[in-house]
Amino acid sequence: MLLGNAKIVAIDKAPGKDQLSYCMIDNGAVAIEGEKIVWVGDADAIPEDYKDSKKFPYRDLGGRLVTPALIDCHTHVVHGGNRAVEFEMRLQGASYEEIARAGGGIVSTVSATRAASVEELLASALPRVDALLAEGVAVIEVKSGYGLDRETELNMLRAARAIEKHRSVRIKTTFLGAHATPAEFKGEPDRYIDEVCIPTLRAAHAEGLVDAVDGFCEGIAFDTAQIARVFDVARALGIPVKLHAEQLSNIGGTKLAADYGALSVDHVEYANEEDAMAMAKSGSVAVLLPGAFYTLHEKQLPPVAAFRKHGVPMAVATDCNPGTSPLMSILLTMNMSCTLFRLTPEEALVGATAHAARALGLSDTGQVRAGMRADLAIWNVSHPAELSYRIGFNPLFERIFGGVPVAR
Repeated sequence: MLLGNAKIVAIDKAPGKDQLSYCMIDNGAVAIEGEKIVWVGDADAIPEDYKDSKKFPYRDLGGRLVTPALIDCHTHVVHGGNRAVEFEMRLQGASYEEIARAGGGIVSTVSATRAASVEELLASALPRVDALLAEGVAVIEVKSGYGLDRETELNMLRAARAIEKHRSVRIKTTFLGAHATPAEFKGEPDRYIDEVCIPTLRAAHAEGLVDAVDGFCEGIAFDTAQIARVFDVARALGIPVKLHAEQLSNIGGTKLAADYGALSVDHVEYANEEDAMAMAKSGSVAVLLPGAFYTLHEKQLPPVAAFRKHGVPMAVATDCNPGTSPLMSILLTMNMSCTLFRLTPEEALVGATAHAARALGLSDTGQVRAGMRADLAIWNVSHPAELSYRIGFNPLFERIFGGVPVAR
């Protein structure tokens, strides 16, 4: 297939710069063979090999914008129940910590998730997945963490793996057993880590269910020593790590994650310049989650200037979850990252494509260039800034997944 008469956002390093940025091809064309992009460039310079209409049927895109398909690199789309009541509580002034210490928060989703079968978890997740796919998403990261017992954590990961069988999407699974201490281990987080979290991680790995390992390093969750024990097991198993860190306070999670060479450190509102320097050294991506910031009425902004200064790549993601970010729109997430965190539209798009891919350890997607997977989004817009500019409007024309056009 040869896509022509298109404005292509290739995303690459500009001459003389280290950071990725827009690389616009105004009169562009993309040649796709099988699942791969085999050529990208100006339509006036299409090689003869790709002008064979039998091998590369031509499609005129009518001047539409082509970007890499979007990537949501931090979600909790597999879970049971919802937490609408907590939404009311927050509106009445309750803080995240107050809700959590009163038995709400993460733990309140656990009973509904434990009561659901794999099939029920899958069925409830698919509408959320569909909302993301309808906005040009091709890759979704899905975390466990609402089971907090062996069987439910495994069931969450099984349901996540099953999504690929029902939708044209790539799923990356993350074991988040160190998300909270369940009620039956109240006051005994270390015993929970030793008796449930680590053994379940080993079981999940043995079943081939884990692409990465995550944890929630926070005063209301687990401290750095407890997370380090989980990360030590992940390292021994050869599984990359990432971390929820510095969302509500700074207890050293970012530096811990950097020490382990984490793929990403997520939330990071309370990270500081030293944390940014540590992330730059380790190559970790800062995943910004404006949906949680917005839902929780937070005031502490992530240190975007420090990330820019030290060259820390910034990804953006929905953090789609039932409590603190019931957000299922990657386009709104991009807008929020600009309006709340002061990213540029360029940073937001790169953050939802190339940098999001890096946060998942993926090197074959997130950019439009030869050799990459043909995961593309075609938009009814004339400039990439429009993707972050509009609110509540979806300009997607078509999604191409692994070289196959998929109706929105």
